[in-house]
Amino acid sequence: MKSKVFNIFKKEIREMFRDKKSLMMMLVIPIMIPLLVLGMSALFDSEVNKSQDEYNKIGFNYAFSDVEKKIAKEAGIKVVYKDSHALKKMYDDEQIDLYVERDGDKYIINGEDNDTTAYASALVENYFSIYKEYLQTQYLANNNINPNEVVNIIKIEENIVEKDNFYASYITNYAFLFIIMAITVSATYPATDTTAGEKERGTLETLLTFPISSKDIIVGKFLSVSISSIITGVISLLLTIVSLAMAGEMFEIYDGVNLMLSTNSLLFASIVIISYSFLISGLCIAIASTTKTFKEASSALMPLTFISFFPGMIAFMMDIKTNTLYSLIPFLNCSLIFTDITNGGVNFFHIFLMILSTIVVIWIVLYIIIRQYKSEKVLFSK
Repeated sequence: MKSKVFNIFKKEIREMFRDKKSLMMMLVIPIMIPLLVLGMSALFDSEVNKSQDEYNKIGFNYAFSDVEKKIAKEAGIKVVYKDSHALKKMYDDEQIDLYVERDGDKYIINGEDNDTTAYASALVENYFSIYKEYLQTQYLANNNINPNEVVNIIKIEENIVEKDNFYASYITNYAFLFIIMAITVSATYPATDTTAGEKERGTLETLLTFPISSKDIIVGKFLSVSISSIITGVISLLLTIVSLAMAGEMFEIYDGVNLMLSTNSLLFASIVIISYSFLISGLCIAIASTTKTFKEASSALMPLTFISFFPGMIAFMMDIKTNTLYSLIPFLNCSLIFTDITNGGVNFFHIFLMILSTIVVIWIVLYIIIRQYKSEKVLFSK
């Protein structure tokens, strides 16, 4: 049996490495991960380190007093004086970033909901906060009240310790999600070609004339697709490490943060990748085996790419933590355990449960496929 499985495995691997599309899926798709890591890091860095000159041109429809001019200058605001109509036109023409209208003791901040307005609005609110405190202090002093006894009636000190760098956590988790997606995409083409593709070409019927059991054929095909997926996963992980190292050197948002995974973390990340590669390979073969043509199989497997990505994305956005139950749920467990790994909180029991659930799912999937391959109706019906 072992020799027959190995022969099928060799056949599939040989055909896979001869197929340019399979090689492209296996080797080219991981290149997208460094582009993702560096591109998102550049975007975060540009937003965090946005120059004040990009959002500090503020229009006012009234003249400033000397005090207001001094506060505005200290706040870094470039003041533009115009009437309301002219200010609106300047804002629409993007000549100013925001404009303020005064109606008695009411000040109206005008703008649209976008990133630049958000920065400009925060700048103006800071200005008004300082100006308001000045007016309160003057009022109290004019009424023979010590301002310090009222304005500074309480003292506030911040002692907020940043446990994790948000951007570092965000980029490493999304990089792993894209590794998952790359593995999934890499598994779909060879799984389709080795099942529906062989049906369409008529080579599968020839293969079944040989004295080889359906079990040997399926296991051989499953192992070949799994190897393809593992290669993609390992390449993706290596490129992720390289891109994280580059990002750490290139962008200020990662200053003082070590983006690199430890040796143990890399080992456990590899285990997760290998486990997921076996899981997705079995599922891809199972789905593709039920179809009759390459095109039909490709359409059937397309939703699997999104199914593999969204559980992890939702878990990260909702800050879902790993537990015993989640460790048993395919797709979700891989993403959650990787998040634990990057945070340095490896739980061996959760990893064991992930591997156990993966083995169970793969066994069920292979059992179903083998039964399918014993049915000529499933294999050759047109």
